[in-house]
Amino acid sequence: MLYNTTPDSLFVPQSSVVDPLGYGKVALVTGCGSGIGLAVTQLLLAHQFQVCGLDVVEFDYNLVREADHGRFHFHRGDLVAPGVCEEGVRICVATYGPRIDVLVNVAGVMDNFSSADGVSDQVWDRVMAVNLTAPVKMMRSVIPFMRPKRSGVIINVASTAAISGAVAGIAYTSSKHGLIGATKNVAWRFRNDGIRCNAVLPGAIDSSIGKMIHEGKRSSEAGGAYDEEAYAEVQPVHALQTRPSTATPSITPLEVAKSILFLISDQARTINGVSLPVDEAWGVI
Repeated sequence: MLYNTTPDSLFVPQSSVVDPLGYGKVALVTGCGSGIGLAVTQLLLAHQFQVCGLDVVEFDYNLVREADHGRFHFHRGDLVAPGVCEEGVRICVATYGPRIDVLVNVAGVMDNFSSADGVSDQVWDRVMAVNLTAPVKMMRSVIPFMRPKRSGVIINVASTAAISGAVAGIAYTSSKHGLIGATKNVAWRFRNDGIRCNAVLPGAIDSSIGKMIHEGKRSSEAGGAYDEEAYAEVQPVHALQTRPSTATPSITPLEVAKSILFLISDQARTINGVSLPVDEAWGVI
C-alpha cells in the first residue's frame, strides 16, 4: 500500500532504497504532533532530512521510527506566545547548525463556523494568530538563514477555505485567504534569492468536525460554541466530499505530505507562488 490510511500512526517506508533528497538538509515543521504535520515529519525523516518539529502539545516519539530519532528534535511551544516562533528557529539552528533549508507551516486551528455577524473577538484573534500571524513570523525568522546561501523552500498549508467562502467560518476563511496572499508575496519578493514559497490546499481529510457537532461537542479548537445556523449553510458543501468517519478517508494526511515533498524537491524548482489543491476537485465548486 502506497499511502498510510491510518492517521497519527507510525509510518514505515515500504521501499528499501535510500532517497538522498534530504541528506545534509534541515527542515523545520510546525504542528508536527498529529495529522498533516506528523505525516510531513515522518516523510521528511524517511527522506533523510534532519527535522526540527514544533507543536503546542507533547510529541509521541513512538510515532517516529527509532532509526530516525537521531535526526529529529522536538520543541514544545505555543506559536502565538511572544517570541516562541523566533525561539523555535534559534533551537533548530542550535541543534543542527546555521542553516534551514525547508520550512513547512502546518500548525493551524479551525474556527466555530461563526459568520461576520456573530464571530467573537476570542475566536477571531486566536484563529488569525495561529493560522496567519504565526506562519508569517516563522517565515520572517527563517528567511535570513536562506538568503545567504540563495536556497530555501517554504510550504504553507492552507485549505480549500483559502479559495472558497463556503466551507468554514469567517475567521478561518479570512486567515487562509491571508496565508495565500503571504505566500504569493514571499514568492515574488525573494524569487531572485533562490527561495521558493508555495502553498497546498487540502480538502476535507475526514468528517470529524461535522460528527462532533452532531454528537453535541460544541466547543471548537479556537474556543466558543459552534454556530450551528452558519454551519448548516456550509454543510451541503462539506457533504460533497466528506465521508462517514468509519470509512477510509478520501484524502489521507500522508497524501498531502507527499504533495508537499514534491514541492520541496528539485523536480519543482521552477514552481513558485502556487496554491496547489489536494482535494479531489472539491475546490472547483
